[in-house]
Amino acid sequence: MDLQIIDYAIIALYFLFVVGIGILLKRKIKTGNDFLMSNRSIPLWITSLAFISANLGAQEVLGMAASGAKYGLYTAHYYWLGAAFAMVFLGIYMMPFYYGSKARSVPEYLKLRFDEKTRTFNALSFAAMTVFSSGVSLYALALLMEVILGWDFNVSIWLAAGIVLIYIYLGGLTSAVYNEVLQFFLIVLGIAPMVFLGLQKIGGWEGIVRNVDDAKLHLWRGMDSAANNPMGVDAFSLVFGLGFVLAFGYWCTDFLVVQRAMISRNLNDARRTPIIAAVPKVFMPLIVILPGILLLALQNQFSGYELPLTPNGDVNYNMALPLMLQQLYPSGILGVGITALIASFMSGMAGNVTAFNTVWTYDIYQSHIKRNASENHYLNVGRATTVVGILISVGTAYVARGFNSIMDLLQLVFGFVNAPLFATFFLGMFWKKTTAHGAFWGLVSGTAAAAITHGITTAEGKGGWIANIHEYYSGTSHAFNIAGIAFIVCFVVTVLVSMFTVRKPETELTGLVYSLTPKQKDSAKVWYKNPLWLGVIVLIITVIFNIIFY
Repeated sequence: MDLQIIDYAIIALYFLFVVGIGILLKRKIKTGNDFLMSNRSIPLWITSLAFISANLGAQEVLGMAASGAKYGLYTAHYYWLGAAFAMVFLGIYMMPFYYGSKARSVPEYLKLRFDEKTRTFNALSFAAMTVFSSGVSLYALALLMEVILGWDFNVSIWLAAGIVLIYIYLGGLTSAVYNEVLQFFLIVLGIAPMVFLGLQKIGGWEGIVRNVDDAKLHLWRGMDSAANNPMGVDAFSLVFGLGFVLAFGYWCTDFLVVQRAMISRNLNDARRTPIIAAVPKVFMPLIVILPGILLLALQNQFSGYELPLTPNGDVNYNMALPLMLQQLYPSGILGVGITALIASFMSGMAGNVTAFNTVWTYDIYQSHIKRNASENHYLNVGRATTVVGILISVGTAYVARGFNSIMDLLQLVFGFVNAPLFATFFLGMFWKKTTAHGAFWGLVSGTAAAAITHGITTAEGKGGWIANIHEYYSGTSHAFNIAGIAFIVCFVVTVLVSMFTVRKPETELTGLVYSLTPKQKDSAKVWYKNPLWLGVIVLIITVIFNIIFY
């Protein structure tokens, strides 16, 4: 891309601004709780925007545009099936347990509900997942800067890592959260004009309908069979694998996003955080998916919109959004668009690093190494862990450069961790007979089942490292089914083991199990402050979108 001085000035101003936020917040960070949990003092509108922005990383902004070009409107299932319902469920049913138990992390809730070994297993697997994810975001950012701006790969990696390190080291989670809000607005303001210009150029929605294959402009048509839709997924795999297991597993148990609600000022704010965040999430396909669909339409009418090829000769859908930026933006606005991309990668990386340092400090270091140290000691440990997390992320980024399969490995890790974890949480919160031994062996069995399933099945040349007894129609279908199997195995094993082991006394489960916890009352008596009514509104909007684009 041919960037001018004004474009580079906008990028530089963004870098200075995010570092400045960290410097300003440094004087407020005096204890480990301030650094790692923001002392539960963040306003509702900040936590809500941070909740959605923590998910606006590389996979969301760049990947969803790529999926829009590859699969069309079917990609919106990740929002209108795989996000909204789970976010509402989290706010109404699960946040009272997370926030009310005073747990500082998801693994710590597992310790309160079950025991230390279950907590440690989840803490270690989650810590590994976060640094892998952070490193891949860093790798993708450096690769993108190398391809579209000509920046040196090494310079891009260390520059981005250094900036994230500075503002998290200085301001901790509070700095990351306020930067995530800034990054949310940057992403929207940086990409929304491109959508407007693209629609104007192609002739609005009618122009899209005329120039894009009709099979890519629906949500549910062709879902009777994996062979009848671009995603290669059938309705059952989609609804169970994505809509239930993966969606609820991510939004309801992944500490990366749950942490943003846990730092709210009070329980009602914590419950409303994911539900309010679901409102922009429902409309996010306009920003992140529509550019890919617009690219398909523009390809049929104008030259210069052809996607490049990968070294293997495949279409490189990941360049859909950068290509649209290059073709539609003049200087100045182009700088804002590039800054939006940089912000998305750094937002994803910062979210993972802050989740990593909290889990490591509280669930591993404090639990197993030094239990009763001072708050100042845990503040220093949190900062040191931030440095280590950034360095591991840089190492992971270089590993990703040398071994392309790291991306596939990362996706598998997500499925292995989140799918069985949701089964554990679902049973633990809603079945008081779930035992600690049941939860632990259920998690272990579910993770092992995911690994074995991947080893004996294949899709698009991946998997089958044990044997090939079944081939899925697409990699997407493969991932959904692996998640579904991991959930079922964890669920069944947890129930069976719980039936033959001793559970905790009911007196120890108050506030941790639904049936033993006093029901929440609407003290505000105002409908827009009631999480239940807000959730109903979000779900009605989501159902309407599913009907309109059936």
